[in-house]
Amino acid sequence: MDRYLGLEGEQVVSTRSTKTAGGARPNNQRNRRDRRNPVAAARRSRPPWSTIASIVVLALFIAGLTTYFLTRTGGQHGQLQNPPLGVQTFANLSRDHVTGPVNYSRNPPVGGPHNPVWLNCGTYASPVANENAVHSLEHGAVWITYQPNLPANQVSILRGDAQGQPYVILSPYPDLPAPVVASAWGVQLRLSAASEPRLTQFIRAYERGPQTPEPGAPCRGGVGDPQP
Repeated sequence: MDRYLGLEGEQVVSTRSTKTAGGARPNNQRNRRDRRNPVAAARRSRPPWSTIASIVVLALFIAGLTTYFLTRTGGQHGQLQNPPLGVQTFANLSRDHVTGPVNYSRNPPVGGPHNPVWLNCGTYASPVANENAVHSLEHGAVWITYQPNLPANQVSILRGDAQGQPYVILSPYPDLPAPVVASAWGVQLRLSAASEPRLTQFIRAYERGPQTPEPGAPCRGGVGDPQP
């Protein structure tokens, strides 16, 4: 507080605000203002809107990414995704391991006793052993088989359907009851041509689908040398 004489000789008192070193007001003054105006204090304590928006966008992105990976291949052991018409289903299939040949009731088989070693998923130019392929079905594979005399352009379509699918097997199959047959554990679909859209539906519904007895089991590291 400073005192000095004004123009008429009267004493004038001048009150100056005290400042700390560096020109900053003491924190207790801000605390007093916050007590007088709690609304303003609350506003200063909130995170900026840009931070909140960023968190919301990140959460939506993670949720969308999770949904995509869970639904891209039959729901990944979850709810069945739009199976095509004409699918036959088979229940009470044995999962025993055997070392010799098996006389299956279906052609090609959709489950039952099988070899202890699974077939590596991929594309094969020659027929493969039923017993190894069935083990792959138990792991969630879709097995696409076709008649050996299927036209080359039809085989090319099937190769395109199998390409990039980590749990799909493609191979010719002698004495097949239809030009193309798609099988997964306990389900099968007969097709008159490789170009039928029901084949794509079948793969999406049953590749590692909810019918898989051993979800998460591999389709690599077994037997067989699929083509690149």
